[in-house]
Amino acid sequence: MTDRKIDEATGVPTMGHEWDGIQELDNPMPRWWLWTFYATIIFAIGYCVAYPAIPLLHRATAGTLGWSSHGQLAEETAKAEAARASIRAALARVDIATLDAHSPLMQAAVEGGRAAFKINCAACHGAGAAGAKGYPNLNDDDWLWGGDRAAIHQTLVHGIRQPGDDATRMSQMPAFGRDGILKPEEIADVVSYVRFVSRQEHASASARRGAPLFAANCAACHGADAKGGRPFGAPNLTDAIWLYGGDRETLTATVTNARYGVMPAWDKTLDAATLNMLTAYIHSLGGGE
Repeated sequence: MTDRKIDEATGVPTMGHEWDGIQELDNPMPRWWLWTFYATIIFAIGYCVAYPAIPLLHRATAGTLGWSSHGQLAEETAKAEAARASIRAALARVDIATLDAHSPLMQAAVEGGRAAFKINCAACHGAGAAGAKGYPNLNDDDWLWGGDRAAIHQTLVHGIRQPGDDATRMSQMPAFGRDGILKPEEIADVVSYVRFVSRQEHASASARRGAPLFAANCAACHGADAKGGRPFGAPNLTDAIWLYGGDRETLTATVTNARYGVMPAWDKTLDAATLNMLTAYIHSLGGGE
């Protein structure tokens, strides 16, 4: 443009246009900025040639170096697995029930079990193992089948009420109402007795009537003192810990229709090392015996 004016104050040509008395100066870009800009263009071209960069229909260009984030992840995972192989092999062979609680192998088992629990168990028992209605809290010391490492391992391996597994934990509470074993008024009296021994209600005529009914129908599994029976997976009815709830409505539903919770037999899904790690971790939560 030959008709551009020269700004008198700076001596710099203008861009040739004006708005409300304001003109734009045609200052050149700094050389360092231009060279930096050119360098980024060269770098971008080199990157697209060397690395996966240009998206195609089903994949991206491979790049001349053959690198990919998926390949790097696979390589790093393989290295980590190789580093842990000796520990996993030792954990697969060890008797977790007798392993020294302070040994480095036990510490590795607990940490490995922490990760395995989140993947396999947290869906039912919760991320913190606090459980939910129908799913036991694994942090307390109230265990249906036993809370030492041997008992926990047995439960993990064979599950609860798993068909086809002869060693699975198996018991079944009768449906006293549905099957006509007890009348509705008798169920109400048994519930009153259970709420009395669990210190939720004061002594009453209904609870006194429920005592002999409990002795005749429930004590075989829950014990004469109602403190539970682990060989049968029968819970302690005298404390404040309830798997389904200790209110009158829930207890009435339990006695009437029974409960029949299940748990997978994990030996078909998890290897021996992982089962031992889960055992160690669950036992370490604070409720293990």
